[in-house]
Amino acid sequence: MRVGLTYDLRDDYLAEGYSLEETAEFDKPDTIEGIEGALRALGYQTERIGHARALIQRLCAGDRWDLVFNIAEGLWGLGREAQVPAILDVYRIPYVFSDPVVLGLTLHKAFTKAVLRDAGVPTPDYFTVERPEQISEVKLAFPVFAKPLAEGTGKGIGPRSRCQDARELDEVCRELLAHFHQPVLVERFLPGREVTVGVVGTGPRAEALGCIEVKLLSTAAPDAYGYENKEKWVGRVEYALAPPEVSREACDVALAAWRVLGCRDGGRVDLRADEHGRMNIIELNPLAGINPTISDLPILCYKLGMTYAQLIERIMRSALERCGLTPPEARP
Repeated sequence: MRVGLTYDLRDDYLAEGYSLEETAEFDKPDTIEGIEGALRALGYQTERIGHARALIQRLCAGDRWDLVFNIAEGLWGLGREAQVPAILDVYRIPYVFSDPVVLGLTLHKAFTKAVLRDAGVPTPDYFTVERPEQISEVKLAFPVFAKPLAEGTGKGIGPRSRCQDARELDEVCRELLAHFHQPVLVERFLPGREVTVGVVGTGPRAEALGCIEVKLLSTAAPDAYGYENKEKWVGRVEYALAPPEVSREACDVALAAWRVLGCRDGGRVDLRADEHGRMNIIELNPLAGINPTISDLPILCYKLGMTYAQLIERIMRSALERCGLTPPEARP
């Protein structure tokens, strides 16, 4: 089976003059090498494609693949994560991970929360600030947490994200609006444990693998698992399997959210506990980082005794079943 690989290589964009922050969500060479090595060990023939523009060029040249393993994040717009899946849908080429609707919805954190709340899945109260004059309309009790509406990898999140009063909120919202040129999501701050749950599978066959707690050490930027802590996590962040009672609730809530939103094949769900210890959805990551060394999902799997190749195999198994394809090892 011929599997194409779509991705955004960080070095390519840095060479074009983009900043470290702008390219924070993009992949390093060892991510592509790790995925490709795992797929080849499973019997797949792999072919590197690259970003959306490269995919378009290859398709126009007549290239096709049996399946595409897509981790491309895209660069511009609220629908940037949906670009590669949408292109592949045009050509009816099956791909791994979620479809354009899901990826567009989950990147927009406020839309995600509205859908979850309507379905009865717990998520903290929120307000969306689209322009400075709306900041005074926020009626949530302090402290609150402010972050960009549609960024990943903790971009725009740091110690100042937790706002104690109206003055701090006004300053932070204005800075985020000016810097990221997108709305700001303001949420009620949850003071409890922060955890992440790994999920594989689709619909009723989806399964929560387990749950790790994200613990900020004394050397970390306080109060937030943000961009700085994620980029330089060694010595700042400790990942530990969550206690069973915490893991059970977190996995149940995460799996409910995964199914409500229609996420597919594999990813990660981030949660935080409120003042009563109840788990709430912070955000879903249906296109989660999958670097074999530093990404949260593989780290979680290692804590559970699962290898990187086993994680990739579980993801591929879901995609193949969903698309009606046969894995290479099962062919006569």
